[in-house]
Amino acid sequence: MGNQQDAVLICGSVAYDTIMVFSGQFKNEILPDKVHMLNVSFLVPKLRREFGGTAGNIAYNLHLLGGNALPMATVGHDFDDYAHRLDHIGIERGLVKVVPDAYTAQAYITTDMDDNQITAFHPGAMSFAHTQHAVTEFNGSQVRFATVSPDGRQGMVDHARQLAEAGIPFLFDPGQGLPMFDGDELKTFVEQARYVAVNDYEAELLTRRTDLTLAQLAERVEALIVTHGGKGSQIHTGGKVHDIPCAHAESLADPTGCGDAYRGGLLYGLLNGMDWPTSGRIASLMGAIKIERPGPQNHETTPEEFRHRFKREFRYALD
Repeated sequence: MGNQQDAVLICGSVAYDTIMVFSGQFKNEILPDKVHMLNVSFLVPKLRREFGGTAGNIAYNLHLLGGNALPMATVGHDFDDYAHRLDHIGIERGLVKVVPDAYTAQAYITTDMDDNQITAFHPGAMSFAHTQHAVTEFNGSQVRFATVSPDGRQGMVDHARQLAEAGIPFLFDPGQGLPMFDGDELKTFVEQARYVAVNDYEAELLTRRTDLTLAQLAERVEALIVTHGGKGSQIHTGGKVHDIPCAHAESLADPTGCGDAYRGGLLYGLLNGMDWPTSGRIASLMGAIKIERPGPQNHETTPEEFRHRFKREFRYALD
């Protein structure tokens, strides 16, 4: 599997996103007094299939910056197209396990002209995430950091425990998987993790379920990162709060995958020993670069281009 001395193990999902655009408004097609007998059909002249999933997206962004990403996921018998893509761009897939009798996780998303979405998600092979061990699959000394991102429920529980027991620092990134866990389970994740990253909605849900304030949660980890979309982000660490500005985007094409792009940038900063204000700004700029292109993995940059844009955006150079 090559030299992975500086690798980041990314435990999460690999999925296909099928995105359809309805050229009208759902509110004009769904009658409020008929929702108990809903039977509607939408003509969707625009359709695209994207490579997605939290592990795939985060790995892609870390790879763009020159980081060594090791996605670990369970996929189905329809993984071939995704496998060819990972091979083509040079992302190691030795820890991506094929479950022959399942489909790769699939999200079917219909968006209207008001940016409302109706999504159906089939977990497929993602439900077998727990069949992989987060440590014995590789030589643990070769991985410096890891993530536990949205995945099969039992897989997230097992991987967090395995990483904690092995002493491998990891980022708990619950995302859309957060509602699967109760307060005690979430407290356990936080106690096992070294870092926690959530958006503002997830932060609210996390505080409600654990009965802990953001400050109390931050005391239990080295850093608590909360993103606020176009308002930037905040990194709670060492009793301080670092306000990270939102980087300028040249266009606003699609927010899908921006959170994963942010996490890829954050991991790059950690991997290279950068301070939190700088790591946060790297993450912020990756989110801006992503939002300029539709889909979670269609944006591009090189480490050199990124450093140039970072200096122009934030008025100082990356070391």
